[in-house]
Amino acid sequence: EERKYYRRKRLGVVKNVVGASCGGMIVYSVYMGLLQMQLILHYDETYREVKYGTLGLEDIDNKMLMGINVTPIVGLLYTPVLIRFLGTKWMMFLASGIYALFVSTNYWERYYTLVPSAVAIGVVIVPLWASLGNYITRMAQQYYEYVNYKDEHVQEQKKPPKGAFHPYIIIFQSVFYIVFHLSFVFAEFPMVLFLNYYLNDYKHTLFKVTQCGASGKGVIENLNKTVLHSLPRSLLLIEVESVLMGAAFLAMLIFLVLCGAAYRPTEEIDLRSIGWGNIFQLPFKHLRDYRLRLLCPFFVYSGFEMLFAVQGLILSFGVCSVGMEKLWLLVMVYGLSSSICSGLALMLLRLPRQIILLVGAFMHFVLIIALMCWSPQPREPSYLPYLLVLSALWGLGTALNKTGLSTLLGMLYEDKERLDFVFTIYHWWQAIAIFIVYLWSALPMRVNSFLLSILACLCYVQMERRLAKKIPFRLPRIPRPRHKVKGYRYLEEENSDESDTDLSDVDDDEKDEDERGLVEEDRNTDDDSQGSPGPERSRVRDRRRKHDNAAYEQAGEREDYVQHMRD
Repeated sequence: EERKYYRRKRLGVVKNVVGASCGGMIVYSVYMGLLQMQLILHYDETYREVKYGTLGLEDIDNKMLMGINVTPIVGLLYTPVLIRFLGTKWMMFLASGIYALFVSTNYWERYYTLVPSAVAIGVVIVPLWASLGNYITRMAQQYYEYVNYKDEHVQEQKKPPKGAFHPYIIIFQSVFYIVFHLSFVFAEFPMVLFLNYYLNDYKHTLFKVTQCGASGKGVIENLNKTVLHSLPRSLLLIEVESVLMGAAFLAMLIFLVLCGAAYRPTEEIDLRSIGWGNIFQLPFKHLRDYRLRLLCPFFVYSGFEMLFAVQGLILSFGVCSVGMEKLWLLVMVYGLSSSICSGLALMLLRLPRQIILLVGAFMHFVLIIALMCWSPQPREPSYLPYLLVLSALWGLGTALNKTGLSTLLGMLYEDKERLDFVFTIYHWWQAIAIFIVYLWSALPMRVNSFLLSILACLCYVQMERRLAKKIPFRLPRIPRPRHKVKGYRYLEEENSDESDTDLSDVDDDEKDEDERGLVEEDRNTDDDSQGSPGPERSRVRDRRRKHDNAAYEQAGEREDYVQHMRD
């Protein structure tokens, strides 16, 4: 029975990881697919004039992108508070609901529907990714406990041996990114099955384009304002948006039904019993750790390289050369390469952890140098095979980067049960990178990515050198919650060999002893009412504090025991 119980627990953890991965993949497939289709339709001059007249869709799109890209820069301030209030699972569910809200606003495209929903998406980007990263790492910790449930340190809830969680963190993070990077593939389904039939060929859309890649300025200079040869019917648009809406609701149901809680109810209560001020300060206190500070350039570079893959490589080099009708193929190859190559992170089971990040950064470094020296000619479909190879290689670097960073954070902070604050800092720096690119779109992204890759590698090597020298780091502790000992969760375990009369006698004896100690202490301190508490009062308070702590530690064990007996 015990083996069956823990086998069910392990299968439940696997279900949670697959559910979170599929939910995140579906959410971003819907989001990126809809946003791409929306921006292409709104870019077309004829579509804007015929469908919406003087509504100003171009201005609405600019405000919408501003809401998505600018709002996350304040995510460091409210993300810990949101996770404290909602919990990890419910934060993921709420974020998926916000993405579904964004899809629903496209049924009625107006300023007061699109812009607020885009701002809402910007608000939940950092909390969603912080919750996903913490959830996958927490599942790895739980899986280790369910595999090694007979070990003494697991039964007594002591600190596990160093590196015990590493294999499970590596495997689970690899599985997550293998599934998640497929979102780039599924995001192109609206383009392939619907929008591609209405696009003009490359000879029309790129008629005025004279320079591409390193020779051009901006994304695609002089792109034709009419990219559609005919306008899609409104009813067909509603059908496509309805399918996307259904997929968004499916992601919400996956988070709600398939994903179990990351923590026991008592552990969630623990976090909510900590003051708002302490929760607000914890991300900033984590930045005292030199490991996180030295990884910040890598976090920023991680955001830059994703944007460069889309704006720089796929648009400036790919679409500028082979036309918009091949956009779906370039993105699909990039997504498939990222998904397949995320499995290479499993090499960390045998190789040093430095290999993954440095190889990924080196791959991007070589590709950036090549792209600085090569510019494809516009309206040349013969370049398509070379561009597909470049997209696949860049996807390899992205996979090693993303999977390596998430795995590294889980390994560095394996002894912490809550990594919400660590992943909040990681994805907040990514949001800062996206904001910089949005604000200064004229910046040369190839040069910035080139310099950032060098800086990120140097800082990472410096961090590993400090760890090899065993230089101590500052690791903030989550304040211990102070509970009032009330409710069934905080009662002591029952002793079946002890009668109710014995229990009441023991409790009465303890109360009488405490009262006698307090009365005696009051007599001793009558002369000096402002003095410090005497030794008897301190002993009584220590005894009560030990009683509270014992009840607090037994709460989680009692709940698991009750659940096991119910099963």
